[in-house]
Amino acid sequence: MADGSRAEDTTQKMSNEADRKFVAPGVAHVVVRDVGAPVTVTFALMPRFTLLAFTSAIEPLRVANQLAGKELFRWAVVSSDGAPVTSSCGLPVVPDGGLTRDIDTDHLLVCGGVEPESGLWPGLADSVRTQWRRGRVVGGLCTGAYALARAGILKGRRFTLHWENIAGFREVFPDLDPIRRVFCVEDRIQTCAGGVASADLMLTLIEAQYGAQLGQEVMNMCLMNRRRFGGEDQMISLAARLGTRSERVVKAVAYMEKHIEDGIDMEECAARAGITRRQLERLFADHLGTSPRQYLNDLRLQHGRALLTETNMTVLDVAIACGYVSSSHFAKSFRRKFGVTPYQFSHFGSGRAVPRTNSVEGGYGR
Repeated sequence: MADGSRAEDTTQKMSNEADRKFVAPGVAHVVVRDVGAPVTVTFALMPRFTLLAFTSAIEPLRVANQLAGKELFRWAVVSSDGAPVTSSCGLPVVPDGGLTRDIDTDHLLVCGGVEPESGLWPGLADSVRTQWRRGRVVGGLCTGAYALARAGILKGRRFTLHWENIAGFREVFPDLDPIRRVFCVEDRIQTCAGGVASADLMLTLIEAQYGAQLGQEVMNMCLMNRRRFGGEDQMISLAARLGTRSERVVKAVAYMEKHIEDGIDMEECAARAGITRRQLERLFADHLGTSPRQYLNDLRLQHGRALLTETNMTVLDVAIACGYVSSSHFAKSFRRKFGVTPYQFSHFGSGRAVPRTNSVEGGYGR
């Protein structure tokens, strides 16, 4: 009897620990009836994942459980081999185990971050593809869309990732076209821009499973005073970013951003804005404190910096992609702005080169 009592005590202790992990005590309460089995969500952490994107996703699930006083959601954290994963800010996270191809979960979300191409460990895309084919929901937070692209499931579907990584993503996957939205949900594929956009995505999951009232109370607990929806742009309007209400300036800059890889003629740019080139020069000086040509050059250099960071393109290829007629011109401009040469800044010059291929594991689009 003594042994039986100890076994019962151990079982009860383990049950209590599980309850504390998934259901924390709290004052606020929302009545949620007719709850079936908890929705399981597995977070796969890529090396140097963005901590903010990860915590913004997992905390709303915890809060939902706390408000309901029961397990609405269960979550697990996995890595390539079960070892701790260091986030982009240097903080390590200890996972529950390693990711296996046959993992049992309702949702598999890949958490990406900086240098996503080098963080794709062998088998990650295969696991994502297997889960999706079995009817499960898969997704990517921040740059987690890289894993979904390697899995070959994004073709013809709406998806997104962080705006800073879109240029590099398009170069690595020229047949895929991400959109700059807060989040996208389509055909059991969930993607978001990362950061606090992960919370917006999770609110969609919470409301779909348990209703709008719980979603609103989760927002209140997380001090979210505005709900963003998937169709919204990741950033504030171009006019707000530029700090001007000049419609002509905004039109000219929008034209530059859209045609950054082309040989932009300033006469054409001015015409698209409905003004003369002289007027364009004056408006840029008045509203942006620079000339149209210098503003365009800065745009191209920032674009080049993104490509050098996110891809293994050569300096010449980057120069062409940024609209420069020669790599030497691009290199001089880059060094003048950033203090290093493009080669020194790139994966090759820093010794961080990673394999680059446009095929997924097992064949593109399998």
